[in-house]
Amino acid sequence: FHSGEREEKCIIEDIPSDTLVMGNYKVQRWDVHKQDFLESAPGLGMFVTVTSPSAEVLLSKLYGPQGTFSFTSYLSGEHVICLQSNSTRFVAFAGSKLRIHLDIRIGEHFLDESVVQAKDKVNEVNLRLEHIIEQIHHVSKEQNYEREREERFRKTSEETNSNILWWAIAQTLILITVGIWQIKSLRDFFISKKLV
Repeated sequence: FHSGEREEKCIIEDIPSDTLVMGNYKVQRWDVHKQDFLESAPGLGMFVTVTSPSAEVLLSKLYGPQGTFSFTSYLSGEHVICLQSNSTRFVAFAGSKLRIHLDIRIGEHFLDESVVQAKDKVNEVNLRLEHIIEQIHHVSKEQNYEREREERFRKTSEETNSNILWWAIAQTLILITVGIWQIKSLRDFFISKKLV
């Protein structure tokens, strides 16, 4: 995505509890002379701030023009991940555009291929098996989280349906009461005028 030099951009991720989140990013600065984004942006860093659903700051750190950040969620819900450049220019003069490449991976522990190649085949199989077990645990956590969300949604829907039913009954009773009152009023009016 593109961003201004001092502009903060935020992304909302719905993350289950006890889940590792890793983010890789790279910043490129617009070059006016080349009319293209430079491959890197030396001297430019990024403030990364992560806020939990309870508005608690989980991560607030300054990184370089490219880097990796990670955090573990302890609460399930929407986490806000914000990135802002550390440009020292005044806001009025910071007109340069930035291109930010961001890759967020949720719930995975990635294998370092160089470590795997250094071990023998038995250890490699063992490491891959551990990695698969971690992924199974992550999928299980994700399914439990989705079940909790579905249950909350179902309860809310049932409460709404119940409220709608009672509102319909109340409206019907009001209409019947007003109708009976109008019939009685008209009957009394016609009797008083001696039309009946």
